[in-house]
Amino acid sequence: MYLLNTTAIRTTRGLELYLDLVKNISIKELCIPTVNNPFYEVKFEVNYFLLEQNKYYDQQKNYFWLVMNKNLNLITLRETEMKSLFAIKNEVERKATKQLLGDWFISTNAYKKAIFQYIEVDIQKNIQVENNECTKKALKFLEKLLELETTDIKKALVEKPVYS
Repeated sequence: MYLLNTTAIRTTRGLELYLDLVKNISIKELCIPTVNNPFYEVKFEVNYFLLEQNKYYDQQKNYFWLVMNKNLNLITLRETEMKSLFAIKNEVERKATKQLLGDWFISTNAYKKAIFQYIEVDIQKNIQVENNECTKKALKFLEKLLELETTDIKKALVEKPVYS
């Protein structure tokens, strides 16, 4: 019998249940450093179930940014402006969410598959990888994401979005 790699976080809203399924994790956006923004950024979509007391479950879809500096050695987790994975959570719940990302998320098959799928799509769009500096940088960043460890995430700051 195949058992899913699953974890849960108790919040004031209910129990958030995260399943290691490929359809539950995807990359929605990827940015490489530019003059105006000197960071590598990837926006992840995470689907999970919210089990509320006296109710059935409800599927949720939220996001967060994983940001790295140009040298790919400093990680920051950034909330999205809308539908943030960290939103409407108290400090204990935010800490548990960060721990979830470090202990569970980056070790899941779904996380790895999301990165590999993005690499395949990116390579398909840019056939001449050797000649495309942007594609090279994006691939280097994605490969670095596959090497992340729990301690990398646990040391990361969690930033709230900057509203303009």
